[in-house]
Amino acid sequence: MPERLSLLKPTAINSILAEVQTLQVQGRKVASLMRGEPDFPTPAHITDAAIQALQNGRTAYPNNRGEAALRDAVADKLARQNGVTCDPGSEILITDGATLAIHAALGALVGPGDEVLVPDPIYDAYQSPIRFTGAEPRPVRSTSHAGRFAFHVDDLEAACTPATRVLLINTPWNPVGTVLTREELSNIAEFVCRRDLTLISDEIYESITYDGAVHISPASLSPEIRRRCVLINSFSKTYSMTGWRLGYCAAPPDVIRGMLLVLQLCSRGPATFVQDAGAAALNGPQDCVRDMLDEYTRRRNTVVQRLAGIPNVLVHPPEGGFFAMLDITRTGRTSDDVRRYMLNEHGVAVVHGRAYGEAGEGTLRVSFASGGDVLDRGLHLLSQGLTNL
Repeated sequence: MPERLSLLKPTAINSILAEVQTLQVQGRKVASLMRGEPDFPTPAHITDAAIQALQNGRTAYPNNRGEAALRDAVADKLARQNGVTCDPGSEILITDGATLAIHAALGALVGPGDEVLVPDPIYDAYQSPIRFTGAEPRPVRSTSHAGRFAFHVDDLEAACTPATRVLLINTPWNPVGTVLTREELSNIAEFVCRRDLTLISDEIYESITYDGAVHISPASLSPEIRRRCVLINSFSKTYSMTGWRLGYCAAPPDVIRGMLLVLQLCSRGPATFVQDAGAAALNGPQDCVRDMLDEYTRRRNTVVQRLAGIPNVLVHPPEGGFFAMLDITRTGRTSDDVRRYMLNEHGVAVVHGRAYGEAGEGTLRVSFASGGDVLDRGLHLLSQGLTNL
């Protein structure tokens, strides 16, 4: 077995799913407030476009960069919605979801001996792709004030070394729900430019923000950061297309060329009829996006209301995304201990904050990507279990 495999580990979600499946084999019912998968059907105009494309014979190999119509649609969307101007022929790459885009970006930008700065806590699935390239993730410590996680330039400087090549962020920020402000992003951009780094910006939750929080693409802030930014996005969250595996990247031409070389090793690209559906999503009506946001807002409020007032537990409403963080430090127990207790004793699955980094200790991540009976039952069990603590 190659030595590099010893550096990789399953994501927290996959590890917990294995525990859940063991309980289910034993006949236990488990309510999941864990995964980040929307429960909405893909909007009809998008699926209709895929069906029409299939009927039109759109089943051959795709352009490895992405079909021209989808790259044009992405360029139009970025200009219209994000204030980022890109050449669809040289600065946009279509990928099999954002996950493969992250792999391709890291493969093009870092290698053995390099370091990648990542906020702590952060989505844990970034760690293994970084290590697979031979690079090493370096955590940037964040702090929570009144439930809002943030990191500052001093934190970035403290983590940066001569081996640092990349800063990887996501906004809205999984798992903590922070939407980075223009001021925060400007400070990050200034740091990246001054330190001669590249910024990878994962923006898959961009359409899900609350209470006036506004998503800003850092690539829109200045020509300097635009030349150093790899913008990554997907259709999974915005259009409830998780199983379609469709994402896109925008970056300077030399970075896109490098990413394409990496991508060619493992993918010919998403199916042509899937890309046609993606173009329909971006070019078509956006009422579906607004409707889903309205429902996420209702679910967010439900989570806050149902979990309020539990002794030794604080629930922090997210600014974006569909995860709420619960502060359980006053219980005196570790986040993984509480997470296991909830699963084994009360039949509800959540993710422990420590899975996302040391700064996540003392928290639980609760998903409201699913609603209805799933959310209702899960919150009932979670409330019972937390009260018993």
